[in-house]
Amino acid sequence: MSKTYKVVVLPGDGVGPEVTAEAVKVLNAVVSVRARAGGPKIEFEEHKFGGCAIDATGSPFPDETRAACESADAILLGAVGGPQWPRAVDPQDASKGMGPRPEQGLLDLRKKLDLFANIRPMTFPASTLTSCSPLKEDLVRDAEFVVIRELVGGIYFGKRGEEDSEGRAYDTMEYSVGEIERIARLAGVLASKARPPMAIHSIDKANVLATSRLWRRVVTDVISREFPKVKLNHHLVDSASMLMVKNPRALNGIVLTENMFGDILSDEASVIPGSLGLLPSASLNSVPSSAKPSRGLYEPIHGSAPDIAGQGIANPVGTILSAAMMLRYSLNMEREANIIELAVRRVLDSDELNGWGIRTKDLGGSASTTEIGDAVVRAVTPYAEGLNVEDRTAPVPLLLERPAARRGMTFCEKIIAHHAVGLTAPGDVKPGDMVCVSVDWTIASELTWKGMDKTYNAMGRPGVNRNDRFWLAVDHTVDPRIMSQAKPQELISTSEKFAEEAHLVDYQRPNYSILHTEFYRERAQPGQLVIGADSHTCSGGAVGALSIGMGAADVVMPLVTGETWLQVPETVEIRFVNAPPFGIGGKDIILDVLRQLKRNTVAFERAVEYTGPGLKYMSCDARFACANMATEFGGIAGVFEADEITAAYIAKRKSPEYKKHSLYFKADEDAQYAESHVIDLSQVDSLVALYPSPDNVVHVDEAKMDLDGCFIGACTTAEEDLILAGLVLEAGFKKGLVPVKNGNRRVTPGSVPILAKLRRLGLVDVYERAGFQIGAPGCSYCLGIAADVAGDGEVWLSSQNRNFKNRMGPGSIANLASAATVAASSFNMRVTNPRELLDMIDRERFNRMLDIWMDKAEEIVISEPNPVLEETRGETIAARDTSAVTESSDDAAQPVDKTNMITGKVQRFGDNVDTDAIIPAQFMPGVSDEDLGTHAFQYYRPEFREKVAQGFDIIVAGIGFGSGSSREEAPRALNGVKRGPNEFGVKAVIAKSYAFIYQRNQANQSLLGLVLKDEKFYDLAQEGAEVSIDLPGRKIYCAGHSFTFNLSTMEERLILGGGVIEMYSKYSNMLFRAAIAADPESVLKSAGGACGKKTSCGDSDTQQLAW
Repeated sequence: MSKTYKVVVLPGDGVGPEVTAEAVKVLNAVVSVRARAGGPKIEFEEHKFGGCAIDATGSPFPDETRAACESADAILLGAVGGPQWPRAVDPQDASKGMGPRPEQGLLDLRKKLDLFANIRPMTFPASTLTSCSPLKEDLVRDAEFVVIRELVGGIYFGKRGEEDSEGRAYDTMEYSVGEIERIARLAGVLASKARPPMAIHSIDKANVLATSRLWRRVVTDVISREFPKVKLNHHLVDSASMLMVKNPRALNGIVLTENMFGDILSDEASVIPGSLGLLPSASLNSVPSSAKPSRGLYEPIHGSAPDIAGQGIANPVGTILSAAMMLRYSLNMEREANIIELAVRRVLDSDELNGWGIRTKDLGGSASTTEIGDAVVRAVTPYAEGLNVEDRTAPVPLLLERPAARRGMTFCEKIIAHHAVGLTAPGDVKPGDMVCVSVDWTIASELTWKGMDKTYNAMGRPGVNRNDRFWLAVDHTVDPRIMSQAKPQELISTSEKFAEEAHLVDYQRPNYSILHTEFYRERAQPGQLVIGADSHTCSGGAVGALSIGMGAADVVMPLVTGETWLQVPETVEIRFVNAPPFGIGGKDIILDVLRQLKRNTVAFERAVEYTGPGLKYMSCDARFACANMATEFGGIAGVFEADEITAAYIAKRKSPEYKKHSLYFKADEDAQYAESHVIDLSQVDSLVALYPSPDNVVHVDEAKMDLDGCFIGACTTAEEDLILAGLVLEAGFKKGLVPVKNGNRRVTPGSVPILAKLRRLGLVDVYERAGFQIGAPGCSYCLGIAADVAGDGEVWLSSQNRNFKNRMGPGSIANLASAATVAASSFNMRVTNPRELLDMIDRERFNRMLDIWMDKAEEIVISEPNPVLEETRGETIAARDTSAVTESSDDAAQPVDKTNMITGKVQRFGDNVDTDAIIPAQFMPGVSDEDLGTHAFQYYRPEFREKVAQGFDIIVAGIGFGSGSSREEAPRALNGVKRGPNEFGVKAVIAKSYAFIYQRNQANQSLLGLVLKDEKFYDLAQEGAEVSIDLPGRKIYCAGHSFTFNLSTMEERLILGGGVIEMYSKYSNMLFRAAIAADPESVLKSAGGACGKKTSCGDSDTQQLAW
């Protein structure tokens, strides 16, 4: 049975009733949604207080109100006071004096409930509100502290004497050890809860006052004894008040002080955000904890504002945020408090940070009080729905010791094991295992969502598993210069409609962020499993998340079901040692990895783990480039071992919701890596990957070429890279370099927040002076399908991640380098070593611009996977050896009946045929498979489609077929190629190996793809050779020889069953549990029968491919 809390609402005077009504509205919205998941209820009880109570009863704090407050769990107050109070006791007789003041009721309430601690956050509820501050933006940006004021002691409650006959009056400041201990203890508890712990700044006047000397001694004793990890600083009140104006960031953390100093300093702090209507406060009677919440009084810091009362223009944000504090401290509803704060941020933030920009008059807007409340309700509702879904899964406690008999695992294996569904003890996995896994996040762009929406529609638009765990960013095809065109308009519209339909929390508007940029910066956490409809989803590995790109249909499944399947990959370790030279970042490091180890070799179809002592010299932004380009390396994912640098980076996020799910795994000493390679970072220098492959890497001095274009941008290029490149340009100007007039130069930051920071740092001006055009965040030249397209034959140097043929535009020639190298080369439009300019950069200034990413958080806690284990588990299918056969070849001496076989003639391809070659990006997403088929291999092999129609309808390729982008349009295009009047699709693809994402896409799209490594087959299967495939017998026939192949039962089920959509129609959300089971029907039985329409998915005895 859900708990019911009692909250007394004291609207009070002036604008108090208006603002409390909006706070109650928001609370009701949250509680009503949470009630669907058995969440707590809140009963509101309204009473008179303050001036209105004086008018009604003669007392500002009537007995009825007093009794209600004493029995309540929390009290929500609007405001008290006004010019009409105090009133004369007798208007006709002034000698009778004045009646009570409304404010006296507030003092009585505090004393009656022993509300000894006042908590006032000084923060900007939305980041873009810094422009509203009366102080300079540079001073207040990132300023965030909490004033904790002792509230029922000190001079306000000491002995006093009014003016006597001799003209003397006095007030007495008194404090006891016990009073100081309890307020210091509360400060210590709140400071310790933060990650990392907040510093405490204790404010006193110990050079003059005896009570201050007692204060300083007791605070020091409590914090050092009970909270040894909390840093304590002491300030004199006069210097603290000066510091609050001169450099408020210096007080970040907790400002702890006594009553009178706190009254003054909290009012001074309240001016910093620029409006009294923004900030909340809480007054508590105990140290709050989950076991015993504190009773508290919650109110905005503003007064009753009688001048605007009744006009409907008061800002209710402070009261709404006070209600959030009430949930946190008095009602034990921390997560609900967090989502209200997130909703307020969404409402107030401008377009610059993907907000709605809805503000009241005091903030430069025109919204009414009720419009703000309505907007917060609209914003908070999807968050509350997300909490309901989260509650379906019981929280998993940390497991700190490796269980006995558990095999040693890499940290990628540990992430898979932690997310695995249905493991038995001891809860480990090994390469080759087929596992069903729960998924933390799914991500997609507008381009891939178009294909996903097709799948989602075919599934009957079933709804999403978690509306707060799908990141949808409009970035691939959009640019302000072409926004009126039909294609981007259609893709934007499709994405917007779905975001509205699914109540998405994280829909990123056009040109706000490249898909991976802000997701890595603000959402991904260590130990999470992320599935994305983009090959560079692996970027999340920068912060220790196992992030895997898949095809669009593949991603729809975890979006809807919360689960997917994985074949546990082998892991290759790339171990970094030593420190790189200054200016050598992630891009040069990953290019050096590619130079030494090459593409699609040691990493192919494996997870890549980046480890070693060299990590301590790599920022998260440097790690981002290496994780991002794991796909160019050939890996399924590229994951960095999360450490204290990761924790410090995550700790800077505003919301606890995007920090608290971090899990820090380390590879066991006996973990088994497929291979391990050491990269000495001290030997890495500036490099260039020459067209047309990312592993065609040479030293920058060897790449002697003139350039038609220089591009700095794409997802690979992080904030750190853009800052460094700007400083390289600045150094060039100091040296006297002048940009030549010829050539195209463009810089496209990864997100609006990064662009805003570059502008604040003055680097946008530097880029423009150097001849760079500033692009709106998006894929830009890296994809070459929106407004930015390189010309035929143009030679470019780019900081992007791919330089395949036609990548930047048809006929373009792309070469890859770091942003610093591109910047140095832009002056003379010739590839140039940036070392001389890098050495001119002030390193301390560079670190200040980065906000010193090397700052350490508190020590991380290393844990072990803790999956929910089953006592017993039915037998599951094997990985790729279901038929228990080994690949072999023999002479087919006897005649073979090919009546029921798949037969066709070969079109022969080489190694590493990428998806850009199969279906160029400009023809995506296509209106149908058949439409895509008309452009299959359009540039790479223009005659391909005509030859398919002539019967050359079996593709035979080498290693790495389908590498590159994750686009599921590649197998769809092959399915859509016209073979005859009413026949479509190549009959099969046979290759030595496939890229991981493409191989999944083939099966999901019901395209037969076979792996065969026998070189004899490839000697025989030349262009035009006839090939026959016996699928049930696992045999391929060519030129009088037969070859045995392996195909997992799971892939066969998908292919014969028509792909994932048909499988979903039978098994619904149990799809992947059924897919790995030896007996899928048993899954249906345990779930209570079939879900959805019955099909014959996976019945290999009764189904054959159409041809």
